[in-house]
Amino acid sequence: MQTDTYVLVVENEPLLLLMAGDLVEQAGFLPIYAKNAAEAVDILERRSDVCIVFTDVDMPGGMNGIELAALVRGRWPPIQFIVVSGHLNVMSDDLPGQSRFFRKPYDSSRIVDALIELAA
Repeated sequence: MQTDTYVLVVENEPLLLLMAGDLVEQAGFLPIYAKNAAEAVDILERRSDVCIVFTDVDMPGGMNGIELAALVRGRWPPIQFIVVSGHLNVMSDDLPGQSRFFRKPYDSSRIVDALIELAA
């Protein structure tokens, strides 16, 4: 279990936020929670120990998950991404390299596998 690896979970729906955090813990990592992209950026500006951002595409506040991934890749290039959406089918060209996209509802075991793979 890799308890020193942090995953920033960005989701505006409280239940989905907690469910995603549970998946992060199942993968052996520690979740950090943000309810929107602005809060996620604020967290990343204060921490240097986040290795993966697990974000929804649709969020309030002017920046969606795709835009968040682009901004984070530009400022913190080593960070990897898992992006999920229940409304959009995101193409790989829309995301930073080596990102993983999952359509909601997603298979929890595939998310756990992707987290482990991205952290390796």
